[in-house]
Amino acid sequence: MSFYKLSFPKKCEIIAEIGINHNGDLEIAKQLIDVAKRCGCDYVKFQKRDIDTVYTKEFLMEKRDSPWGTTQREQKEGLEFDNDEYDKIDEYCKRINIKWFASAWDIESLNFLDKYKPVKQKVASAMITHDKFLNEVAERKVHTFISTGMTNPKIIDNAVNIFKKKSCNFTLMHSVSTYPCKAENLNLKNILYLREKYNCDVGYSGHESSPGPSAFAAAFGASCIERHITLDRTMYGSDQAASLEERGLKILVDMVKLFNESLGDIRTDLYSEEIPIAKKLRYWENK
Repeated sequence: MSFYKLSFPKKCEIIAEIGINHNGDLEIAKQLIDVAKRCGCDYVKFQKRDIDTVYTKEFLMEKRDSPWGTTQREQKEGLEFDNDEYDKIDEYCKRINIKWFASAWDIESLNFLDKYKPVKQKVASAMITHDKFLNEVAERKVHTFISTGMTNPKIIDNAVNIFKKKSCNFTLMHSVSTYPCKAENLNLKNILYLREKYNCDVGYSGHESSPGPSAFAAAFGASCIERHITLDRTMYGSDQAASLEERGLKILVDMVKLFNESLGDIRTDLYSEEIPIAKKLRYWENK
């Protein structure tokens, strides 16, 4: 039987992944930022794509009904924010005092996000096999979360080596790229395996439909937990069903906070508060 040593960070941070669940509406984005702030999250995160880089012309011409039109291009463009929206997101997050960053899906988007001097970076599971992109991210020397969905050890080895060669701090994020993910496929033990193998912080990027397993990840020593959030899981969008609404997010944040507080320190003596209780209940010591 394999055994992996448990260890715990001083704090397990919570990333509220808005992604594209704003559906191209800045007001929905602000409402989601408010949800993350009320629930006590440490960061909100978005996604940024250059449509013509990420998708082929043939794909963008295909038919697709959506709130924005009848082609894939109209749907993809409808979900993207540009300069004006991100300027307002940046200002809004500063105003209510919550940190934000975004996962770029191409080098053009990475360059676009530079102007905001992001506090963190994120390599999505889809991008972990793109060596040129990984090198560009690592060159920036900003702490980076690297998702490990849709990978094998060879793929993770390659990404870790790139970041180590560039001396860029990183956190691996255990993840399973199904939406929503079944409990039997979550494999939370992999958090322990990744930390032991790569000797680095390991977090958890969850796509399950409930807050429970993400909270369990903290018990495995996850240094951060990332969850998609939504105003309503029935809203339009492929990520909505695997997202947490405000009530679920608050449960998750509170459970992780309680877990961190409950860990405490190793002790070998009574608490001062226990002494009068011991005197009262250990009656034989008073005779």
